[in-house]
Amino acid sequence: MSEDAARERQELALLLRRLTVELDAVGQRFAQMHGLNRTDVRALVAIMDAARRGEALTAGRLGEAVDLRSASVTALVDRLEKVGHLRRTRDDEDRRRVVLEMSDSTMAAGAEHFGGLARDLAAAMADYTPEQLAVVHRFLLDMTDVVTRHARTDPPPP
Repeated sequence: MSEDAARERQELALLLRRLTVELDAVGQRFAQMHGLNRTDVRALVAIMDAARRGEALTAGRLGEAVDLRSASVTALVDRLEKVGHLRRTRDDEDRRRVVLEMSDSTMAAGAEHFGGLARDLAAAMADYTPEQLAVVHRFLLDMTDVVTRHARTDPPPP
């Protein structure tokens, strides 16, 4: 790899870090406004994303999504349910299974807080061709996979 290519890759990694920091700040503002912590927001996003994909999300799957053990997931779900951010419901296909759904009020709060950002992001993409967007899509999926693997790998002992 040439020195210029290596510098360009490093610059892209730095831009991803900057984007991540700024997106985290947006999420943190939402969390503060609604009495949530970072894990609470991650959990709500996981529930929302599952619903968007048409998938039911159980507590076990939520634990996998936010990298928490069973007891911690139970405490998380109990806390979010108690303050009205989510509800437990019976799965329509398997009544023995309990799935998690975000409350209507939390969906509305999320839409209000993040809706402008979503519109502005869509507007910023307007001049990209479908082919360019396909490359960006693949890039973001690949980078997300790398970050997810990195986040879930135990650090080496000191």
